[in-house]
Amino acid sequence: MLIIDSKDCENIDKALKKYKKKFEKAKILVQLRGRQSYTKPSVKRRNEILKAVYKQKIASGQIEG
Repeated sequence: MLIIDSKDCENIDKALKKYKKKFEKAKILVQLRGRQSYTKPSVKRRNEILKAVYKQKIASGQIEG
């Protein structure tokens, strides 16, 4: 649960902005999307390896990102 400390004199827009920033940092939405469907550990690992290979190719200049 996210708790935002706001002062009485603070604008509601600033408090909302703080909430949104805290929400992004907590990665709650990413967790919810990940729980929507089950992925096998072997598939997760394969995807991680493919991402790493792709990032290496971009870094070495083989693929333009």
